[in-house]
Formats: sequence, C-alpha cells, structure tokens
Amino acid sequence: VPVFTVLIVGSAEFAGVEYAAIETSNAARAGVAYGAQSSATAADTAGMQSAAINDSPNVPGLVATAKEFWSCSATPSTQNASPPTCSGSGNHVLNYVEVTTTATVTPEFHVPGLPSSYTLTGQAIMRVQ
Repeated sequence: VPVFTVLIVGSAEFAGVEYAAIETSNAARAGVAYGAQSSATAADTAGMQSAAINDSPNVPGLVATAKEFWSCSATPSTQNASPPTCSGSGNHVLNYVEVTTTATVTPEFHVPGLPSSYTLTGQAIMRVQ
C-alpha cells in the first residue's frame, strides 16, 4: 500500500506540472493569434499579453511578454525593431509578433531528489496577416 500511494501521488504531481506546461505553451499561442490578426493588433503588445494571460487562468503567476518585429524576406532570421528597407528583386518586408510566457509551478508534495519548483516557458511567433 505505501508504494502504491507513492506512485499515485507522484503520478498526480507529474500530471499537474505537465498540465501547467501545456497551458503555458497554449497561452503563448493565444497571444500571438491575437497579435497576428492585423497591423493594429500587432502593435498592441498589452493586448497580446492580456490574451495570453486570459487563456490560462488556471496557471497562477503566469507572466507574458510580447513584441513586434520585422525582417526582409531574403533574410527572415534577422529581426529588426522597425521596418527595414529591403532591396533586391522580390525582397519585401515581413511583419511578425512574438509572445513568451513563463510560470513557476510548485508541486504540493516535494519528492526528495526532485526540484521543489519548476519554471515553465512557452514561446510562439507568427507572421502578421
């Protein structure tokens, strides 16, 4: 019975942390989905952060940060804080939004040898329509 109890409690704790990790990732996706709707919503970083936090009310202490950035289609991995001048045939400006979420989860039961809290992160990047 004691071993069975430890297995059940450990499984429940693992499931709780995994649920919070999934919610943290989904919150980042909700934030970028809001921001990628238009140029106006892409500039609304507070709205993206709010959408992310509102998507995961069951994760206490969830923090969201949002940003908008641009790049040229010829060099999409280069992030610019303002729209760049893209030269060359077919090269054009791409607009993106990014939301990063973070939450610290503390399991109810501490298992010796495992951390007493877990920092979970989520990140999503989407091109603005």
